[in-house]
Parts: sequence; structure tokens; C-alpha cells
Amino acid sequence: MHITRKKTRQIQAGSVKIGGDAPISVQSMCSTDTRDVKATVEQIKQLETAGCELIRVAVPDEEAAAALPKIKAAMTVPLIADIHFDHRLALKAAEVVDCVRINPGNIGAWWKVQDVIKAVNERGIPLRVGVNGGSLERPLLDKYGWPSPEALSESALNAVHALEDEGFTNMKVSLKASDVHHAIDAYYLFSTQSNYPLHIGITEAGTAMTGAVKSAIGLGWLLSQGIGDTLRVSLAADPVEEVKVGFEILKSLELRHRGINVIACPTCGRVEIDVVRMANELEKKLGHIKTPLNVSVLGCVVNGIGEGKEADIGIAGGEGKGILFKKGKLMRKVPMDELMDTLILEVEQLAKEKEAEASGVAQNGSSDEEAEAGWELMGHAPDEQSTIVRDIPVLPSKP
Repeated sequence: MHITRKKTRQIQAGSVKIGGDAPISVQSMCSTDTRDVKATVEQIKQLETAGCELIRVAVPDEEAAAALPKIKAAMTVPLIADIHFDHRLALKAAEVVDCVRINPGNIGAWWKVQDVIKAVNERGIPLRVGVNGGSLERPLLDKYGWPSPEALSESALNAVHALEDEGFTNMKVSLKASDVHHAIDAYYLFSTQSNYPLHIGITEAGTAMTGAVKSAIGLGWLLSQGIGDTLRVSLAADPVEEVKVGFEILKSLELRHRGINVIACPTCGRVEIDVVRMANELEKKLGHIKTPLNVSVLGCVVNGIGEGKEADIGIAGGEGKGILFKKGKLMRKVPMDELMDTLILEVEQLAKEKEAEASGVAQNGSSDEEAEAGWELMGHAPDEQSTIVRDIPVLPSKP
């Protein structure tokens, strides 16, 4: 399956481009109290280490807004302020952050939105216009009877049209629902009638496992149709886990690749090494590696090299010894008690070699930010597109 992304407008939040031909970015949101600068910065550092490219913080009051300058000064990725209800907080945040998120459905009178537009325009930063099922305008709830995909899409289109009437186009849009079907339909409807970049996500997705599955299905379908320019996986878990799941979704669709990809057998009665423990240990100990690498951990030598032939490097265990292989070729046998340490050292060495190669390419001027960030943008045939036929209701257009 070849994925052709929908061509959307491009905006920029700090150093990160969103939309157009920019790579799909992964973002998350701090779970700390923004007023606690120390705790928030500590979590931000963890997110940055995990590769998070945009980080959002809640700004519920004046004290939280006052903490933004210190937080911004301590981070290296763009900062987004999440604002609800009080437009004055958006005005203060706009002085510091790289993007402001508002929900026109709960921000109040239109003049308040106009004030926010003026504030972000003065600094040249974008807005994220976020609508969700929990805060739809009363007329739309009356019209549709519930927060349907059509209601969400119409709400977002109304907001976009109103902002365009003010001459404002520097925005991205999100239409989140906790139901996978509703979220998919809302994003699909909107994407057929607007070319603004989309922040995609399944809101309130659930716990680490449940939320990851729901997000993989919902976001995976949208991405497979070329829909989505930046994403957040919303989990009732450590935000770092959101970043990991987001990466894995993109990696599984071959849209982007970062860090190690562990290929591990599902285990069976033939396994002679603890595949489950070793695979999890590898992900943990090699989490600092940014260079894209496929690492295989297989439980026996019956099909070890064959099954791991697509991996950059890997191991298979059996008969009291393990084997180390690279690109499907046997390198050497390794005592079982040295197998894990040997693999870790070999992976780190291979990563350094690839980083050196990438650095050399970059110095020759034929690379870009992707090499520095440890990201690999996967290429696809431009003339092939995955499509699906659906009946799309035409929503009200701008008068």
C-alpha cells in the first residue's frame, strides 16, 4: 500500500513545519501542574529525550500563564499553550509560546477571539483551532441532536470561515472524539472540504493499552488515507508513552522512522532464550538511539537468520549458544550469558557508524533536518494512492 498524503497548507510552530510536505510531527501534553515549573520542565526533558517534537501545557489560570517564560527558556522544542474559557490567558501566552490552542466553542464572545487573533498575528505564531464533542455550540447540538461527526465538522468549518473573515489563515485544526468511528468520520468530512493542516487524535482514548489500540486503529486509518499533519496519542499514562505509541504508528505505516524497531518472535515451545525479557530490555536500554535500525530478537536458530534477514542486526538463541547476524549473514556465535550485552554493544556501534555516514552526507549538503533529528522520512510512489469510496454529505459553505 502506497500512501499519498493530502496536500495541505503549511504553517510553522517554532522550528517545526506542519502541513504541506513537512514530515508528520509527533506531539504530547504535559500531565504536570504548569504552575510547578520544576516538575513541568523535568517532564518536558523526558519528552524531548523520547523524541517529542511539540509539547503542549495547560494554562488554566494567571499563575500558570506567568510560569510560561521560565518553562519556555528551559526547553528545546516548540511550546504550545492550551487555553479554555479565558481569552486573557491566551493573550498572555501568545507573548511567549510558539502556538496557542483555543476552542471557539468555549472561548466566549467573538470580540475575545478577535483579540487573540491580533495577539498571535503580532508575533507571527499559529492558532490550533480545536473542537471536540464535549464543547460543541448549542445550535449545532440542537441541529444534529448529538455531537455527530457532521456536527464536529460543521463546527470546525464555521470556525475556519469566521477566522478567514478576519483575514486569518495561520492555523491548524483538530476535531477530536473519543469514539474511533466518530473521530474518523469527522476528520474525513472536514478534510474533503478544507485544506488546513490537521492535528489528529482520539481524545480520552483510555489507558496505556486500550488507548494505544484505539489510537492505532483511528489514526492508522486516517494516515493511511493521507489525512493528518501532526498527531497526539492521548493516553491515561505517562506522556512519554504517548510519544512512543505515536512513533510506532508512523513507523508501522512506513511514514517515518526513528530509533530502533525491535523485531521479536511471538515465542513458542522451541524458544531457548527469554525473548520477552530481552526484547523489552532492548527497547529500554537502546531508547537513547535516534538512528533508524531494525533489531531482531529470535528465540531459536531453526529459522533465526531467515526470519531476521530484513533486520540490520539481530540475535537468535539455541543449544546453549546464541548467534549474532547482520543483514541476514551470520557474524559469530556468542555464549548465552554474553548474548544481550554483545547485541547492545553491536547496535550502539552500528548506530554510531550510520550517524557518521549521515553526518558526512549532511556536510556535503544533500541531507536536511531529518538526519540531525534521527528521523527517516519514508518515500512512496507519488502516482499510487490508497483510496476509499464514501458518501460525503456537503456541509454548509462560506456565504
